[in-house]
Amino acid sequence: MDIKQIQDLIRFVSKSGVNEVSIEQKDFKITIKTNETQPQLIHASIPAQTAPAALIPAPVAVATEPAAPAGPDTSKYLTIKSPMIGTFYRSASPDKPLFVNVGDEIKTGGVVCIIEAMKLFNEIESEISGRIVKILVDNASPVEYDQPLFLVEPI
Repeated sequence: MDIKQIQDLIRFVSKSGVNEVSIEQKDFKITIKTNETQPQLIHASIPAQTAPAALIPAPVAVATEPAAPAGPDTSKYLTIKSPMIGTFYRSASPDKPLFVNVGDEIKTGGVVCIIEAMKLFNEIESEISGRIVKILVDNASPVEYDQPLFLVEPI
């Protein structure tokens, strides 16, 4: 990972509203924590041959979004949330069928989507059984940690 990728990651983290991100590869580990006004690079260990001169990020302001207007009552539904930040995909590739659609019944352990993070494609499995009522995220759009992805009616 070079300094440009680290800076891009810091910008992505600050825009997503996530408070902390840790990435660990075989010879590289980085943890980025943010507060409301400025992200801070907490820890980075990089092999000496690829270490950039400076890893100090520029201050980045985090925008807050206004509260969303009240919608229909969704309290009877369960939510499948994103376990990580990345890019949400509804199928394994553009020519493959979608994992789930509105109205489909899902079982615990069934794959409902893929989230790509750092060029790794992670299959997201359902932790609940039920019927998909609503898909809350558009295909190929960025998602945040703990962001609701699906509303599920328990059966």
